[in-house]
Amino acid sequence: MDKGSFRRRKESQNGSTGHTEHTNHTKNVKATVLQKEVGLLSGICLIVGTMIGSGIFISPKSVLLYSGAVGPCLLIWAACGVLATLGALCYAELGTMITKSGAEYFYFMEAFGPLVAYLYSWTTVMVLKPSSFAIITLSFAEYASTPFYAGCTPPPLVTKCLSAAAIFLIVGINCLSVKLASYVQNFFTAAKLVIILVIVGAGIVLLAQGNTENFSNSFDGASPSFGAIGLAFYNGLWAYDGWNQLNFITEELKDPYRNLPLAIIIGIPLVSVCYVLVNVSYFTVMTTTELLQSQAVAVTFGDRVLYPVAWMIPLFVVFSTFGSANGSCFTAGRLAYVAAREGHIVKIISYIDVKLYTPSPALIFNGIIAIFYIIPADINTLINYFSFAQWAFYGLAALSLIVMRFTRKDLHRPLKVPIVLPVIVVLISCYLVIAPIIDKPELEYLYCTIFMFSGLILYYPFVYRKVEWGRKLMRPITMHLQLLMEAGPPEKIE
Repeated sequence: MDKGSFRRRKESQNGSTGHTEHTNHTKNVKATVLQKEVGLLSGICLIVGTMIGSGIFISPKSVLLYSGAVGPCLLIWAACGVLATLGALCYAELGTMITKSGAEYFYFMEAFGPLVAYLYSWTTVMVLKPSSFAIITLSFAEYASTPFYAGCTPPPLVTKCLSAAAIFLIVGINCLSVKLASYVQNFFTAAKLVIILVIVGAGIVLLAQGNTENFSNSFDGASPSFGAIGLAFYNGLWAYDGWNQLNFITEELKDPYRNLPLAIIIGIPLVSVCYVLVNVSYFTVMTTTELLQSQAVAVTFGDRVLYPVAWMIPLFVVFSTFGSANGSCFTAGRLAYVAAREGHIVKIISYIDVKLYTPSPALIFNGIIAIFYIIPADINTLINYFSFAQWAFYGLAALSLIVMRFTRKDLHRPLKVPIVLPVIVVLISCYLVIAPIIDKPELEYLYCTIFMFSGLILYYPFVYRKVEWGRKLMRPITMHLQLLMEAGPPEKIE
């Protein structure tokens, strides 16, 4: 063999080896997309863990206040569970029909077009999700700091600083790893179920011992108004909020056609039963007057029933609120991520950490806004503001399901609920939005509506027209933030 042919053969072998090495390297590199790392157990824990937060330890007082008596109070808690289940079944059909993360965002996009989807993302990313995150961390801070201020209320500054620290910690966990955030969620969900079992078990023992005085004539004195019932539902449904959380992460869910509806069918009835039984347990120990005067209903219950291990209640309430806040942060980041990916928010928020495969820019953005919301520290005002807008969107989501039954018959529907279910959810949503406004008109509802439509000021130039000067302004900012956070643009999801 001559030297020339030997050299050509050697080069051919080297080239072939180099190509093989390159191919193997390419196979080992993950695409820049969020990975499917959430299974059925983690899905159930996300739903249960986000729903069971501070609401069941705070809302009983508010629900009783507006319902007026023990009987109507328990009926409203049960009715809230039924309504949450109906809504979640509608979302199960939507989530298996449109398997994209972002929940209502893509449902509105398909049914009503990009404008409605934009207004939803504008309101939810800027107000609803971060304010919910702030509310839960404020509750966490109150329960965590109360043991250090025996006999008095913790100073607002301490509560706010602790709330901000919790936000930083939770955002950090979610930025590090999807699996780590899931493990945290699973652990705290287990912890909160333990304390609920303790409360329910104690209540069953007390009922067996004959502590039923509060359940006799339980409807006496109840004369709630049309609007008061709506406000009672607001506060009860605040405790149930979270039943749609899995729809925000559909792209990261393993086998969504099976696991999404299954997690909903298991998780929400479990929470509903827990909530009703916990309220029954409260009334075995406290009269309506005592419950309304209690600063923390669950803690008062623990002091009377579980002494000398009453410290378990505030400790596990802290666990419960922390887990709920983690779930809220987990899903909020996904909505901001998909809205930015579709061009409705600045592009940098849609970027993914190239090493950790988490939507860290979106998570950090949500955390920063939440910190601004902890400054007022008025939980009741935030709850009312949150519920008014949120139920308007829940009603629209159910309406989108009805609309797409006629306009998008071509879409594959692995799960199909009776049309009467979304009709019921739409009607109840209209009631929950309109009734409190009619009963007690307040400016906060007007402010909420104005804010929702104020997004149109930004939509026309930056989203619809895509003005060139806006892109030029954001280009260097995006580049520097991308380098700082080591994040890259996501691959297009069809």
